[in-house]
Amino acid sequence: MKRAVVIGATGQIGRPAVRALARDGWAVTAASRGGDRDPSWPDDVRSVRLDREDDAALTAVIGEDCDLVVDMVAFGAGHARQLTSLAGRVGSAVVVSSISVYEDDRGRSFDTQAEPGGFPVYPVPIPETQRTVPPGETSYSTRKAALEHELLTVGDRLPATLLRAGAVHGPHCRTPRELYFVKRNLDGRRRRVLAQGGASRFHPVSVHTLAELIRLAAARPASRVLNACDGEAPTVAEIAAAIDGVMGVRTETVLVDGPPPAPTVGDTPWTVPVPVVCDMSAAERELGHRPVVRYAETLPETVEWIEGRLAGRDWREAYPKMFQTYGDLFDYAAEDAWLDRA
Repeated sequence: MKRAVVIGATGQIGRPAVRALARDGWAVTAASRGGDRDPSWPDDVRSVRLDREDDAALTAVIGEDCDLVVDMVAFGAGHARQLTSLAGRVGSAVVVSSISVYEDDRGRSFDTQAEPGGFPVYPVPIPETQRTVPPGETSYSTRKAALEHELLTVGDRLPATLLRAGAVHGPHCRTPRELYFVKRNLDGRRRRVLAQGGASRFHPVSVHTLAELIRLAAARPASRVLNACDGEAPTVAEIAAAIDGVMGVRTETVLVDGPPPAPTVGDTPWTVPVPVVCDMSAAERELGHRPVVRYAETLPETVEWIEGRLAGRDWREAYPKMFQTYGDLFDYAAEDAWLDRA
């Protein structure tokens, strides 16, 4: 039986990834800061505590005969070098990266999106050959690019599949974009404003899709980068309607052409001025990947998770990283004032 170590095993991606690998016949060691277990894991999954920044502890968990390392939390050149130092002990790696590494042909990326005219205009769909931001330590995107660069340069010693994940969705997410519509429905808001005509598309990826890609890449070691997104990229209006359907509510949608009409009005976590949609043909060709779930099919478990986290709590307490990233997503007074004037 081949042995796999999953780093970040109790995160939103790690939980289904451990389950998928175990069911595929791997002897899995699930490593996380708390050393917890997910109730869905088979009994023979071994869970251990691990401080990712402790090189000696990581080396001990990896051991001498590890066939596969799956890393959910690797970030920056330092973590890449930590992995490559284990090349003699590890057969191959699968590491989660991000589509945020892409930049357009004018050098615009997610790092420049707040600047006037700074939102990137990517090809539709984005292939893995699209240029990327320079590796560095200045931002999330540049650090993910540095992670990729370091790992790809040692592909002869440690074959590593880099999965460029889209907008991740599913239970246990610390920044669930679905929160925007779930909380509005729970608060009884029956009108919503969507900028960009509700047509924004920001390619999502289910934790189940990622788990399947990890499972397939584990069985086909190679040094490569692959987009990791769902088989479809619904518009923000379609996402809103699907969440309404799960929650059994009906909401009137007010569409606004162009950008948000006022700060905090019509601007959702998916709202982008141009499509961000990735090409999944390389994963289909190299791994034999086929879509395993549709976005709407996964929503019930996501909505249930969000509702449970929100129960009796201020949303900023339940999702502090969401508030830090997006600010006030629920400025109902500003929205009502704009609707009254519209």
